[in-house]
Amino acid sequence: MLKKMVRKVTKAAKPVEAAMVADAHDSVKKIALLGLGTVGTGVVELLALRKLHGVAVTHIYNRNVEQKRAAWLAKHAQKPAHKLIENAAWTESIDEILASDVDIIVELVGGVTPAGDWVRGALARGKSVVTANKQLIAYAGTELLKLAVKRNAHLLYGAAVGGGVPVIPGALQGLGGDSLTQVSGILNGTCNFILSKMEAGADFAEVLAEAQALGYAEADPSADVDGYDARAKLVILARVALRSEIDVETVETESIRRIAAIDFSYTREMGCTIRQISRAQVDGRFVRARVAPMVVPKSLAIAGSHGTLNTVVTHGAFGGDVVFSGHGAGAHPTAVAVVSDLLAVVQGSAQVAQPVRKREVTGEVTAPHYLRFIVRDKPGIVSGIAGALARNGINLDTILQHTGFSKDRLPFIATVEPCLNTTLRKALKSISRMDCMLEPPLCLQILTAEDKSV
Repeated sequence: MLKKMVRKVTKAAKPVEAAMVADAHDSVKKIALLGLGTVGTGVVELLALRKLHGVAVTHIYNRNVEQKRAAWLAKHAQKPAHKLIENAAWTESIDEILASDVDIIVELVGGVTPAGDWVRGALARGKSVVTANKQLIAYAGTELLKLAVKRNAHLLYGAAVGGGVPVIPGALQGLGGDSLTQVSGILNGTCNFILSKMEAGADFAEVLAEAQALGYAEADPSADVDGYDARAKLVILARVALRSEIDVETVETESIRRIAAIDFSYTREMGCTIRQISRAQVDGRFVRARVAPMVVPKSLAIAGSHGTLNTVVTHGAFGGDVVFSGHGAGAHPTAVAVVSDLLAVVQGSAQVAQPVRKREVTGEVTAPHYLRFIVRDKPGIVSGIAGALARNGINLDTILQHTGFSKDRLPFIATVEPCLNTTLRKALKSISRMDCMLEPPLCLQILTAEDKSV
């Protein structure tokens, strides 16, 4: 009797299994990949490795498509990644992609234009979009999200901030029930790679070249080292985490280019290091937002972030501090976020919508500061600096000067007690006019042990 029952169950299971396979086949989502560069290749490799059901890469867009295809075949012909896309249609016509029957467009070209027009075109046709384009989402994210909702499509951009660190879905979903008031941390893996290498004694130009060779930095590294990449990410986080819409161009940014080995030498004596820090804090109708290299006490956890690690700290009114940390640069970490978004679209995950309020931006902050001067030595320099600071109501705290430097080009530093950064700039403008100054003073905000949110 038992054997008969088993036979019956087995026979009944076969058509059910066949039906499941048929359903899975019918529900396959067709994907067009825009850009088969570093991240695009990482996405294809990850999809091939994971052997995910329900997705098929049917179209690939790239400039100089024949040259790109030949290069791809030469490198990947015998690899699983090529098998995944061997039947895909290659094109350099975006109109062909938009007119096709693809369900999801993965945009990995970057930039506000023409990628913005492509994404708008896709959403307008009801196609879902997954993108890693932080500049586009920073400048036009709200508009594009509204269009996606209107056309019953998805727009997911988890890879736009933090690479493989799930800070965007974490803030939207995991922390959606909290009221977040501040977000801060290290948002650019390239700058973190450069500064942590310099901390170990390397030269800026040398490390930048290494970062470019490893694919962490572009041939033109301005977006990374001058803060524009981190600024775009901070604007996105302000919208997602703080539910605040802020104008990208109003967020103050400062470059890491002027940081030198001597600064790490001096900050080491202070028990500190230097990192590019991005911060946004809700303050009434304002958001206090800045992206700049800052002096970070070694007692703060973020000081230990090295290499391409991104670290984001959110502060909630109810849940307190939450830390997200992981690799924020490179093909595979970013590809993880892209593929995760693809899975969310394929599985029909609902997008989280939170009310967003337009807020003005201010870069004003009251904090202690680190000042580094390069001077031609002569009597009266310290008294001149102290006098300029005093006239603006700023108290000098400490002065440090290492021996062994030429008096014709002497570096030394001063720290000042907490003051408004805009007031300090007025004093530094006066100090810059002193005839002994060989270059404008370097000014870095000093984080304190009380800055628990970083």
